[in-house]
Amino acid sequence: MLILALDTSTDVGSVAIGDGNAVVAASTLPARGAHSESMLPAIRDLLTKADVAIGHLEGVAVGSGPGSFTGLRVGAALAKGLCFARRLPLYAYSSLSAVVAGVSVEGGACAMFDARGGRVFAATYASTVPLVDLAAPRVWTVPDLLAELKPLDAWTFGGDGAVRHEGLIVAAGGRLLPEDHSRPRAEALLHLVRERPEGRVGDVRGWQPEYLLPSAAERISDRRVLR
Repeated sequence: MLILALDTSTDVGSVAIGDGNAVVAASTLPARGAHSESMLPAIRDLLTKADVAIGHLEGVAVGSGPGSFTGLRVGAALAKGLCFARRLPLYAYSSLSAVVAGVSVEGGACAMFDARGGRVFAATYASTVPLVDLAAPRVWTVPDLLAELKPLDAWTFGGDGAVRHEGLIVAAGGRLLPEDHSRPRAEALLHLVRERPEGRVGDVRGWQPEYLLPSAAERISDRRVLR
């Protein structure tokens, strides 16, 4: 099954095309944080590079967050638009799982995204090949998360939140994935489509990303209401 996968949950987006067990083509978005401008051209370029006509796609996989509110909205709109236009199935998976899925590690794995204000989005996994969930994505302060996972020498960390807090993690005994694996990868979403077909979305129209935190506009609105 020929699948287009995309993730826009962090500053560095990615897109990939896969067929069965093989990744046909993949690329990282060249512009940081400008997914609304760069994702659609990146998809077109990748289809051309892979010599795949858009009409040959058989499904779309998208990173469902958590992460950047604006980035997630861009990715969701593109994925849903393609599915509606081409009558394709939509598959959605946690963007945190797209950091570690298919990457062999010893012990448990924790994927972390920076959520600002000293917080991270994090999820934990007992295994990455195959992916076995431990704790679903939620918002943590870094000290609380590290205290929850002691002893840290049993854990491997990935994601931009892990890179940002590398000093604390390593000092406590944790390991980090190589930096080129510390972002959600569209290729990993292709892996998850094969491993977890139950990720297919039943109601594409009603599906929304997993934001976990309100947008900046919503926070400002709430403050105004409380005054």
